[in-house]
Amino acid sequence: MTEDQIMGNLYQRFPVTIEKGLGAHVWDINGKEYIDCMGGYGVALVGHRNPRVVNAIKSQLEKIITVHSSVYNKTREEFLESLIKIAPKGLNQVHLNNSGAEAVEAAIKFARKFTGKKGMVAMNGSYHGKSLGALSVTFNPKYRKSFEPLVESVSFSPYGDIDALRSTITDDTGFVILEPIQGESGIHVPPDGFLQDVRKLCDERHILLIFDEIQSGFGRTGKIWAGEHWNTTPDIMCLAKGIAGGVPMGATLVRQDILACIQKGEHSSTFGGNPLSCAAGIGAIQALTQDGLVDNAAKMGKIFRDGLERLKEKHKIVREVRGKGLMIGVELKFEVKDILFEGIQKGVLLLYSGKNIIRLLPPLVITEQDITKVIDILDVLLSREEERKNVR
Repeated sequence: MTEDQIMGNLYQRFPVTIEKGLGAHVWDINGKEYIDCMGGYGVALVGHRNPRVVNAIKSQLEKIITVHSSVYNKTREEFLESLIKIAPKGLNQVHLNNSGAEAVEAAIKFARKFTGKKGMVAMNGSYHGKSLGALSVTFNPKYRKSFEPLVESVSFSPYGDIDALRSTITDDTGFVILEPIQGESGIHVPPDGFLQDVRKLCDERHILLIFDEIQSGFGRTGKIWAGEHWNTTPDIMCLAKGIAGGVPMGATLVRQDILACIQKGEHSSTFGGNPLSCAAGIGAIQALTQDGLVDNAAKMGKIFRDGLERLKEKHKIVREVRGKGLMIGVELKFEVKDILFEGIQKGVLLLYSGKNIIRLLPPLVITEQDITKVIDILDVLLSREEERKNVR
């Protein structure tokens, strides 16, 4: 019996069965090795089987796996202290949950309770998850249509256009939610000054600013938080993906006065803050802050983008290369499906954003040698695609 017979048709599946991983490499059940530029959609942030994460999990397993947040736990306390040390200034309160969508759901509830307003503004091209509230602030109609009506009072504004945002906000707007760098829609970097202008506008209108750093956070872009590239701090920040080195975890960081408005029982999570995830999170943060992974993301990201820019000059099929650190998008003039599947044959796992964008989210431990190999493979694959499309 295969996974497809049981799990339904919910995922775009690739013809490879992964058995093990280490660093930026994975191996299938036949022992074939791949350079992993998919990274579990950004989850394998500190590398597969990161020794700090593995050792932390092993140690915690010998103690206890689950402790509900209605009682105290020292592993949870240590993780919270580690997280607050690297959090943006002022975001010193945390709700622990289990995923990015849950982190966004909590943010929506906290913002609505704090402001007393129902209006929500998200960005065109936004992606915040597929649970009902998170889906309501996700832009793409293909995700939304079958599940309408969604949460009411949501408006969308063009990403990067402060004047449009100013006209979208109303007296009933409680918050603006955005990704500092948009991921799912194609690795879109905001124009310089946009995030600062959004912060200023939110302050002027007395509304909250929520950053979704689920994909862009934890060093992915060459800084701990993507918002740092523009010296902008939100009122609420949503985290997940690589936060616990591959173990499911999410977190919603908030100002103290915001979380203080939530009463006992108004929001909780049964598995949120379990010691196993917290132990893994401690290991992941140690790897991030003590092993030079943020600097490596910046350095390797530049090498990667420089190589991709050279491919753009060589191949007319490439429209644009964009991103920061190791959050990179390569937009083509045609669909990328064949390139992704042929990449598997060549020993590299690639990701997509929409039909015509290759998305690269490798572990932050990736080396220059691996990047060179990926560039060489992409060179061959792009040449093949140009031959198929008769591009000259």
